[in-house]
Amino acid sequence: MQIKELKPNNFTQWDSFVDERPQGKIYHKTVWKEIFEKAFGRKTLYYFVENTNGQIEGILPLVHFHTFIAGKQLISLPYVNYGGPLWSNDSAKQLIFSKMQQLLMETNSDVLEIRYDKNDAFDLPVKTNKVTFSLDLPEHPDELLKSFKAKVRSQIKRPTKEGMYAKVGHLDLLDDFYYVFCRNMRDLGTPVYSKKIFKTILTLLPEQTHVVVIYSKTNLPVASAFLLGYKKQMEIPWASSLRKYNRFSPNMLLYWQVMQLAIEKGYRVFDFGRGTKDGGTYRFKKQWGGREVQLYWYYLLGANGELPEVAKENPKFQLAIKIWQKLPLWFTNIAGPPIVKKIS
Repeated sequence: MQIKELKPNNFTQWDSFVDERPQGKIYHKTVWKEIFEKAFGRKTLYYFVENTNGQIEGILPLVHFHTFIAGKQLISLPYVNYGGPLWSNDSAKQLIFSKMQQLLMETNSDVLEIRYDKNDAFDLPVKTNKVTFSLDLPEHPDELLKSFKAKVRSQIKRPTKEGMYAKVGHLDLLDDFYYVFCRNMRDLGTPVYSKKIFKTILTLLPEQTHVVVIYSKTNLPVASAFLLGYKKQMEIPWASSLRKYNRFSPNMLLYWQVMQLAIEKGYRVFDFGRGTKDGGTYRFKKQWGGREVQLYWYYLLGANGELPEVAKENPKFQLAIKIWQKLPLWFTNIAGPPIVKKIS
């Protein structure tokens, strides 16, 4: 058994291994190597464990960072919620762990971060401040609607009483999705991804991606979501709404429309995407009745032995957030993409 660097001729075998593993996520697929490289402009380091019969028994996807914000990092995987290495046996796991230690030294990185949703992956320092919610989906939307509390059902109906309506699409709704997304990111004080990133994902994953947009009665996009489906699970990694319209609860109609779409497409589980425990989005997601899922971010530390602290909750970023919130949209749309590429 040996560990090898991933080459194009191994892509099909790698993807088959991901499909077969219960922990395999869409972000493990080789198409995301291309997304990280082309859309985000990052260097990738992908390795796999091969047995004597030429079969893959483990994979290690990593993305390399060297920025003034985060220092030198290897992350598996950045920008998304999951993506840590996968293995089918302990021998493969040990080879992967040894390779991670080797790469940490060879790249002179400060830390190697592994994003997982399981609590027994590695005996390493771990952060547990991020969670998601997972909701099992019935066979028909009516069953799901009946399962919600009366308050939730009322909030779902409220936007339609204000003349709001939903559209489901793909690349045709990208501009409207981004109209909401970039404004919401500015209001949150967070640099925005470029539209190119979302276009690349939609183009490379046409069957697994969807866009949902909520419009006001005057046809203005007021809430939007970007969806990824894989195996039997649909995830909502990016969703936004315009603060001006929050009193009409367009985000409630948005999530309801998204869950209906998931059921119609045959998905059995809905993943609400990550959030900080007890934060505002945490409370919003909890009301839908899903089960809370703890996320575990493990760290293999370099010479300095310090855990990274680059989250926006870090007090040293609060002033920058307040300044960013007051900047004009045209400026944040230009300045944001180069910055956010350096933040994982």
